[in-house]
Amino acid sequence: MTWKLFKGHGSDDSTAGQDLEGREGDRSGGKGRPTPKRRQAEQRNLRPLVPKDRKASRKAAKARLRAKENEQYEAMRTGDISHMPKAERLPWRIYIRDYVDARFGIAEFTMPMILIFFVVTMFGMTLSPRIYTIAMIAMYAYIVAVIIDLAFMWFKLKKRLVAKFGERAVAKGSRSGSYAWMRAWQYRRWRMPKPRYPKRGHWPE
Repeated sequence: MTWKLFKGHGSDDSTAGQDLEGREGDRSGGKGRPTPKRRQAEQRNLRPLVPKDRKASRKAAKARLRAKENEQYEAMRTGDISHMPKAERLPWRIYIRDYVDARFGIAEFTMPMILIFFVVTMFGMTLSPRIYTIAMIAMYAYIVAVIIDLAFMWFKLKKRLVAKFGERAVAKGSRSGSYAWMRAWQYRRWRMPKPRYPKRGHWPE
């Protein structure tokens, strides 16, 4: 009886030892491999903050930036809104472009008109003072007409923007007013981004 108790007790110790070894084996990797230390894992995942070849890294960054700028320029030239710069994809800016492109304004002819006035005044100074005076008066009258036209355009456009998009579309930081004025000043065929419609009259809703 005593011998059996001894034998049973020894058997339990052996089983417990085997279980302990099994658990240790599981913790060590389960396949005969030791578990990697935490420091070794961190070193394996560590990436250098500064690349070894800084010149090559700067060159690659410039190439990526240039490729992105070229893509955005091509999108603006072709009218592809989805690839334009983020500022040009704002809904109120799209609305401003469509509104300005739909109307006929005298502001877009400012540059050629100034060139014509300059040539006329140059010849007027040598040919006749009267021609010079008339040309100067006509030039100033045209400039005043352009300012009135742009002010009237912005007055109507601003009301539409507020009604459709709220005050954020005409807030000071949005620069919507200057954006509309500059686009109206450009000749329609040369505007960037490209007008969505080839002809005037397509008013935004």
